[in-house]
Amino acid sequence: MVCGSLEIEILNTFWNLNSINEDKDISIQDVVDELSANGLERAYTTIKTVMDRLVTKSILVRYKVGKKFFYKVTMDKREMALDMMKEFTDNFFDGNYTEMVRFVEKETDELLVR
Repeated sequence: MVCGSLEIEILNTFWNLNSINEDKDISIQDVVDELSANGLERAYTTIKTVMDRLVTKSILVRYKVGKKFFYKVTMDKREMALDMMKEFTDNFFDGNYTEMVRFVEKETDELLVR
């Protein structure tokens, strides 16, 4: 599942908020506030659009309590990382994990220098 950088920031926000209180109902405003507190200023409408995209991808679910909508993440960070690693391996190494691991081992030094 391909995710853009803002989608990842939003998901990290969900995982952080869930680590504090896994039963918390998380609204768009909660995400906007948390991103702003971390120095990432984005318009409410931008965050809403991206969160709706994550709902379409089945990474978030939306539900209504009273008149307000809330969201929950459907995957934990580990599940998402494994899913993205599988997609990366499929796209760049024809699904061969051994080749992917060899590549990472070979390129690690260069990555650490950056």
